[in-house]
Amino acid sequence: MSNPSRAIALYGTEEAVPAPRLLTAGKLTAELEAGNLRYIRWDGEEVLRAISFIVRDRDWGTYAPQISKLEIEEDGDVFQVSLRAEVQGKDETFIYEARIEGGSDGTLTFHGRGTTQTGFETNRTGFVILHPIDGIAGAPVTIEHTDKRIVEDRFPRIIDPIQPMMDLRALTHRTPGGLTVRVVMEGDTYEMEDQRNWTDASYKTYVRPLALPWPYRIGPDDVIDQTVTVIISGETSASGHSGTVELYPGSISGEMPSLGLGLRPENTKTTRGAAKALKELSPAYIVLHHDPRTGHDRASLEAMLDVANAIGAPPWLEAVIEATDDAGARAELQSLGETAAALGRPFDTVLVSPAPDLKCTLPGSVWPDTPDAAALYEAARSAFPGARIGGGMFSYFTELNRKPPPSGTLDLVSFTTSPMVHAGDDRSVLETREAHGAVAASVTKIADGTPWAVGPSAIGVRDNPYGEAAKDNPDNIRQAMNRNDPRQRGLLGAAWTLAYIADFAAGGASAIAIGGATGPFGVLSAGGDDPEPWYDGNGGFYPVYAVLRGLSRLKGAPRLGLNLSASGPLSAIAVQMADGIEIWAANMTPDPVEVRFPKPVEVAVLDASSFAEAATASDYLDHVTGRDPVMTLDSFAIARILMKG
Repeated sequence: MSNPSRAIALYGTEEAVPAPRLLTAGKLTAELEAGNLRYIRWDGEEVLRAISFIVRDRDWGTYAPQISKLEIEEDGDVFQVSLRAEVQGKDETFIYEARIEGGSDGTLTFHGRGTTQTGFETNRTGFVILHPIDGIAGAPVTIEHTDKRIVEDRFPRIIDPIQPMMDLRALTHRTPGGLTVRVVMEGDTYEMEDQRNWTDASYKTYVRPLALPWPYRIGPDDVIDQTVTVIISGETSASGHSGTVELYPGSISGEMPSLGLGLRPENTKTTRGAAKALKELSPAYIVLHHDPRTGHDRASLEAMLDVANAIGAPPWLEAVIEATDDAGARAELQSLGETAAALGRPFDTVLVSPAPDLKCTLPGSVWPDTPDAAALYEAARSAFPGARIGGGMFSYFTELNRKPPPSGTLDLVSFTTSPMVHAGDDRSVLETREAHGAVAASVTKIADGTPWAVGPSAIGVRDNPYGEAAKDNPDNIRQAMNRNDPRQRGLLGAAWTLAYIADFAAGGASAIAIGGATGPFGVLSAGGDDPEPWYDGNGGFYPVYAVLRGLSRLKGAPRLGLNLSASGPLSAIAVQMADGIEIWAANMTPDPVEVRFPKPVEVAVLDASSFAEAATASDYLDHVTGRDPVMTLDSFAIARILMKG
């Protein structure tokens, strides 16, 4: 097998990503990407994460506009951008023109004007503004409403399940470095949602209140005409990360949680074929997904149980309940419990969720009919005597936050996440770890003393609560709502997974499940219908396999604190072992990162240069060599580090 390209090793895809254009006007900078602005900074400090003019379809998917007539002018003190963009739906077209102007005086304007000759169906068309969360969560904000009322408030600290700010015309806040940032939004009524619900690292302010009907139709006589103006003032005291990251473990702050895997019937055959390699992972449990609406039955359940036995992982049952009334749900659970009894009562943990809860119910909308939550959980206890009963949401934390279970009714609260509900680019995926701490704090409050678990989660989207289904990805590209995302097979996927486990372990999760064993959320190649460049169905370990194999063996070990920023370039987990400290670290960036330890260490590294070798060796990171106290990690590299004594 030949060596893969660096792109395949890092990202699992050869898709080329155009570099953003950096716009500069004095101390003001912004990145121009696909006709929109990202990372708006003043003197190096981020003031806004993005300003975008977007067009979404009826399933909340964001169209990729075809941009023409792009003109950019810069003279050092001013930058100007103008463009024309066209969006093609099914038998319909929306065209808009945009103009962006930024000045060294700290003023930035973004104007968008769009029309349609065909009529155009959409769930949202217009501006979206993203405020960053790092150093902003819980901070003061001045709100100006559309009727000119001015209210002093704060950005939410605990994640708000609905819109924390509504009827908006302007927002003014101070950055951690002391800048004053005023954002004026014209042309429609704006409101804000807390995007940490989806693990996005931002608060999102958007046009068209969700209380209005959607999808809606823009008519041939309608004009969408909106402007966002940003005014920045003051001097910043902030300084970005530079130089070496110091990795000095602190005192004991908890213990390593149980790590598991997910399994769906459609992946049973390939997972059974990879049982020997998966047994070596030593997963603490495996979550068996059962949904009668998609034809899952006793045979599929038996097949998944056979896989669990072959791997040696205790099975958890994740059961979707189709009935929408109490009596029907009770009967359905009783029947499922009888099936489990006939199979030897293999489940010591049973998670249940009504089918309607797998779809989103937006704030202000009427909740669909479902069984009473307390009655559902009690019926599960009756059907599965002695089992630990769990639930919450099989979809995202968003839905759990909007519809938490009644207090004291569950033995385990559960939910999942995906880092690409709203955006599929590398930076957006990696930034989601900035929100993990807030998600953990919020679910701890919801659980109210009950243990909680997260997963099965992966980069790819296992379900789409906001549309018909997750997206297939035959072209093997980066896009939001992918079912099969290429980065699952690359070093970026391994780095994201290590950070995910580190963040939720630190946040108090009792158990963390990674999306799958094989298939689009898997840890190794076992063939299938989805593209797998370089692996080509010939088998092989994805880099994430090495991460899960190593971290699974640390279950129950005392976990040590690490003074690392969620927005920094490095993520790590440190545990106290009998003969010293073991650390697993990941470079979360495409750039090299220098790391310093308090003393010389023994290290094994998985990076682009060792990707091919590691793909054929399940124990690749078992073999450490001595290193000096300073080392450099390449792009998205994974390191296993031993500090003896």
